[in-house]
Amino acid sequence: LISMMDVMFKILIGAILIVGSVWWVLQGSSQYLGGRSGVQDFIAIVNGGLPPLVFLIGLFVVWLELDELRIEKELSSTKRKR
Repeated sequence: LISMMDVMFKILIGAILIVGSVWWVLQGSSQYLGGRSGVQDFIAIVNGGLPPLVFLIGLFVVWLELDELRIEKELSSTKRKR
């Protein structure tokens, strides 16, 4: 019973965060941050955050593939020694 209340509390906090963030974007930050709408702020964040995220994903893929090549090379050299 206690764990169910804990889960419900976390769901409530999550719902409050969702509603608050949507409200912030829709009402805009003009009264707080200098005259831009919330949608413009959101677009600026996406435009600034998406390229580094894509870069990191690409870096991760390259790292994984290089590691896979290294492992395949080690396995083939071990098979030759047998």
